Amino acid sequence: MDRYQEQPHLLDHHLEGMMNSLLEIVWDSGSPPSLVHLAFKFLYIITKVRGYKRFLPRFPHEVRDLQPVLDMLAKQNPRDPETWETRYMLLLWLSMICLIPFDLARFDGNLTSLEGQARQPTMDRILDLAKCYLVVSDKARDAAAVLVSKFIVRPDVRQSRMADFLDWVLSMLSKSSSQTMEGTVIVNGMLQALAQLFKHGKREDCLPYAATVLECLDNCKLSESNQMVLRKLGMKLVQRLGLTFVKPKVAKWRYQRGCRSLAANLQPQGAAVQNQKREVAAAAPPEADDDEEYDIPGEIENVVEQLLVGLKDKDTIVRWSAAKGIGRITGRLPKELADDVIGSLLDCFSFQETDNAWHGGCLALAELGRRGLLLPSRISDVVPVMLKALTYDEKRGACSVGSNVRDAACYVCWAFARAYEPAELLPFISHISSALIIAAVFDRDVNCRRAASGTFPMALNILTAADYFAVGNRVNCYLTISVYIAGFPEYTQLLPLSVGSDLHTRHGAILACAEITMLCVNWHKRIIENLKLFMFLAVPGGWQWLINDSLRHLPLVSSAARQHIKESAVSALAALCNEFYINERGEADPALQDELVTQYVSELQNTEEMVRCGFSRALGALPRFLLKGRLQQVLEGLKKVTIISPEDVSFAEARRDALIAIAKVCQTVGVKGDGSQQEYVCSGNVDQIYATLLTGVTDYTTDSRGDVGGWVREAAMTSLMEVTLLLVQNEAQLIHANTCKQIMCWLAQQSAEKIDKFRAHAGSVFLTLLHFDHPPVPHIPHREELERIFPRWEKEVLNWNAASEAFPRITQLLGLPAYQYHVLLGLSVSVGGLTETTLRYSAQSLFDYMKKIQSDPSALESFCETLLKVFEDNLRNDRVSVPLLTMLDQMLANGCFDMFTEQENHPFPVKLFALCKEEIKRSKDIRKLRSSIGIWVFFLIFSRFCGLIQFQGDMREKVFFQLFLLLCHPFPIIRKTTASQVYEMLLTYSDVLDPAIMDQAMAILSDTNWEAELPVVRERRNCLCDLMKVPRPQLVPKCCSQQWEKPERRPSMAG
Repeated sequence: MDRYQEQPHLLDHHLEGMMNSLLEIVWDSGSPPSLVHLAFKFLYIITKVRGYKRFLPRFPHEVRDLQPVLDMLAKQNPRDPETWETRYMLLLWLSMICLIPFDLARFDGNLTSLEGQARQPTMDRILDLAKCYLVVSDKARDAAAVLVSKFIVRPDVRQSRMADFLDWVLSMLSKSSSQTMEGTVIVNGMLQALAQLFKHGKREDCLPYAATVLECLDNCKLSESNQMVLRKLGMKLVQRLGLTFVKPKVAKWRYQRGCRSLAANLQPQGAAVQNQKREVAAAAPPEADDDEEYDIPGEIENVVEQLLVGLKDKDTIVRWSAAKGIGRITGRLPKELADDVIGSLLDCFSFQETDNAWHGGCLALAELGRRGLLLPSRISDVVPVMLKALTYDEKRGACSVGSNVRDAACYVCWAFARAYEPAELLPFISHISSALIIAAVFDRDVNCRRAASGTFPMALNILTAADYFAVGNRVNCYLTISVYIAGFPEYTQLLPLSVGSDLHTRHGAILACAEITMLCVNWHKRIIENLKLFMFLAVPGGWQWLINDSLRHLPLVSSAARQHIKESAVSALAALCNEFYINERGEADPALQDELVTQYVSELQNTEEMVRCGFSRALGALPRFLLKGRLQQVLEGLKKVTIISPEDVSFAEARRDALIAIAKVCQTVGVKGDGSQQEYVCSGNVDQIYATLLTGVTDYTTDSRGDVGGWVREAAMTSLMEVTLLLVQNEAQLIHANTCKQIMCWLAQQSAEKIDKFRAHAGSVFLTLLHFDHPPVPHIPHREELERIFPRWEKEVLNWNAASEAFPRITQLLGLPAYQYHVLLGLSVSVGGLTETTLRYSAQSLFDYMKKIQSDPSALESFCETLLKVFEDNLRNDRVSVPLLTMLDQMLANGCFDMFTEQENHPFPVKLFALCKEEIKRSKDIRKLRSSIGIWVFFLIFSRFCGLIQFQGDMREKVFFQLFLLLCHPFPIIRKTTASQVYEMLLTYSDVLDPAIMDQAMAILSDTNWEAELPVVRERRNCLCDLMKVPRPQLVPKCCSQQWEKPERRPSMAG
């Protein structure tokens, strides 16, 4: 349903069908309670998206529905936290059924039941249920308030129950305190009930009680409460009471723009106004003049005062409710009283008031203007205030407040532009548009800029240039849009203002003109400096200085421009060298070559990462004549950059650029098998080059940016491909079989991992090497099988980004011995990962492969040995070990190792047990510990030992002892979860214990509070040990004053 959040009306055509399908489950007497609750949960989700007001009328509301729904609601537990959706929907349903037009006394019949007990009348049952749910703390309280508003206003209920119900509500309000949690819940329910009741009830029915309710509300002093929801509900109830006190009439004096008739609106302005006046005069009743003089109750003054105070509340939602209340009540007051309200409202705009008062006042002005209650005669008073609000900014310590005030001021402008005829605003149009232009272009808050840009009608070309998206970028506002708008004379006012009459304005304008003049002088100086720089750059040394200086100062450049500057500098370096540094013989000057290469290699050890990046790429761009005789020096320098040390572990971008540079250098110098190491890629240095590149494939560095090692792996894979293809096309014999095997295996591992981008890149490189034909890459392991799994025609169409396409292919490599280890290592991270799509398809592909080899014991044995090898090689490596445990969980739950469960002391579970025990030994990593806990599984760290109970022999004895150690683990969550898993294990494998002690053991596990203090828990655990005849773990004092438990002897299972 999430996709309908933005446009929930699209659900309307399907609401009835969805409701009927779910209510069939509810009406079916054979449906289990859990299924009924699930149906109501789905109904709640639909209601949440579409809104209960739209959903409510679609509920069945016939006479026959009353008793079943009432009985169903009566059976619910109001305190059950798991089924609140059911109670919420039943209360809403009952509120709809209550509208049936029959006296509820007709449903009572004989109030004596078959047992002779008096039955409660239907009216009282509904009222009691409503009262019960008005004091609960969950969402059902809101539905109970809706039920009250529909039920109490029924004619039969109103006559006999309304007064008593209001007495009960007011007494609950008086007795409850908003300072306690329980009191807050009760006050919340009572206020919601009263607000809904005074909203839906008829005025003549509610008016006799309104004064009493207002008095009680005053005594509650909700404005002093620290609960925002209570203050908001109190404000809503106050305005509902105010609307009850005054007659429901539309003010005849309000300002109206345009006519309801389209034809009248299309007439000339004067004729349209005359027609409108004639229509209003014809529609007005004869007593309209006298109607303005009716008495206004004295309580209205109290209501308006509370609403004005609400405009200054510290929470926006309260201020917004108060502003709407001001608008609604003012629309029912006589003209003179309404003008007094506006005068009091303008008092909020004083610089002695806080930003909250300014914000609330702006919201109220917008409401009054939108409703036509702010007459044109008041515009001259309001516009100056509005202009001040558009620039409101107040310093608070190290920051400023006022963005909400400026945003609300834009809302006022928006309301005025749509409420008044253009002629009414013409005297103020220049001031308002100028202020909005300034806010749209120069306000520091993006929300204010966007609000101002679409608020007031301006020139079309300005609106196009400063639209919602354009003003979202502050740099674009300051440097582009502002320059464009300055081209309009209406918005260029500095010189006239500098000779104006206002001293402060004249002072500011003169300073602004001075700044502009100084800017022009600075530009003139910069032009002269640029001319000098151009003359300096006329010689190669100047260009070389510029390139080097750009590379050294990359850390000072913004991240957005850094890559562009680096690439430009590297490109310029290559052009400079080819143009100026080569002599007639095609060689470099030895002194210049030595200085340049030595300088660049030394910069590779700079403490700034970006400097390393720049000079690495610069070395990769050097032409062959500068690398001749210096190849080993360059390769050694780049190799040092790729080595991870504690000081530069986060320099992933430098390692990436160094690997890219190595491949570029190799391509530049070329290949010659028996050539010199100082000039060519040859037999003497090819192994060193491959070792450096293969090291990059193992970079899994992470920091606050995420898996930054992925950048290094991606560059290493690309460089491996480029160097390998270079060798294949020139000296293929330099590629050793072991090197080619390592390359293909590492690429296969990356093709099985979880990040789509890197998996796709690895898969693409893998297939490029596999299917390269000019000539083919030698020594690829299992080439024929690989070409069968990855046909040549699929090279371009196989989508490695899609887990559904990639994993079914890559898991087939598990059957190839050369690739099995690396593919399983990559799959472990994917199957045990968190991404749902990757997890689903990788796990399914792995399970399909495991099913295929179940009938082949040798293949299964080989797989298990490889799995243990992967686990052993990655002990305490959380990147692999945590998802590997999750993968083991899923494999064991899917029966992948069932053939071992009937073999006593099989080496696989024994080794797996030892590895897992070592992995979590003394671990304090909550994530690792919690990842080891599962339900109905064979094996997960700590609690997952439960699954090992399936294995026969000595292993069973060791697992029991480990489980009892975990029952006193320092972390309460581990103790609790372990107890739960042991309990479930005993339920599943009832033959583990002697039936005589089974019930007692399970009682200890289920009745003990495993989150209690350790001494209490240890006593209960020891009772369990004695009962099952397992040795008690003994506390061992440590030098750091901590105590650890160890076995007092080898555990044995005497029972």
